[in-house]
Amino acid sequence: MHSRFRSDRRLTTRMGITLFLLGLLYVGFVAALIVLLKSWVLVVVVAAGLLGAQYWFSDRIALYAMRGRVVEREEFPELHGVVDRLCAIADMPKPVVAVSEMDMPNAFATGRNPDHAVVCVTTGLLRRLEPAELEGVLAHELSHVAHKDVAVITVASFLGVIAGLIVRFAFYSQVFGGARRDQNTAAIFAAVMGVAAAVYAISFLLIRALSRYRELAADRAAALLTGRPSALASALTKVSGEIARIPTKDLRTAQAFNAFYFTPALGRDPGVARLFSTHPSLEQRLDQLGRISAELGEAAAPGGV
Repeated sequence: MHSRFRSDRRLTTRMGITLFLLGLLYVGFVAALIVLLKSWVLVVVVAAGLLGAQYWFSDRIALYAMRGRVVEREEFPELHGVVDRLCAIADMPKPVVAVSEMDMPNAFATGRNPDHAVVCVTTGLLRRLEPAELEGVLAHELSHVAHKDVAVITVASFLGVIAGLIVRFAFYSQVFGGARRDQNTAAIFAAVMGVAAAVYAISFLLIRALSRYRELAADRAAALLTGRPSALASALTKVSGEIARIPTKDLRTAQAFNAFYFTPALGRDPGVARLFSTHPSLEQRLDQLGRISAELGEAAAPGGV
């Protein structure tokens, strides 16, 4: 399927390199665990099962975690209308439309491919944005689906999850397994912890590098599809400002899913978290949209044609 969203070869190249490196890391991780735990059947079955579940059920997992629910046209006709129009312009299948009952203004897309995708917006976003701004945000999320980077980021983020789960399993197997905890057992446990920590750190850096570029690519594709980069810039400014007003303690649950959000839930004083953010800074995103606006000769007023 080829949509009318502007293709991005640099994004495609980065996704390919990231998947290749993460694939090598994944194989090395599993091999190391097999050597250390001396149970290749258990390691391979658990790793393959969790990866398969993450890939096939990522949309349902994300919706459940972020309190989203699928909504029909009768319930949210304007939201469906915007998605319908953008999908027609982009010549792509319409994803499932969902709404999350959260006051935090945000949106995300998930799913393994364009035919099995979900685009979800929060009620807080719907209340705060003008129609042109909402169109820009939805075009941004649909570009993630069209470029298939939402599937890549889903699979990529899984490696850190499985590292943590296997370490936890190894820990509890030693605690409750009745095994004699001698020096050899302690050494194996320490080695598993070390391998998992290294794998998590490397995957963390690879995902951040890809995630920041894919957000810029989505902004660019959305602005070019709608022809109104200033509307998207207005939405970015408004949403970022609203999120900054929310106390950080109230955003902690949402922060686990920052890689999927339109704008990260960093709070009013992000501090060091900004250095490791999944998104480029607001200034970078607005600068890019400003350049696109100038190229298109768009009217200066936000939402203007």
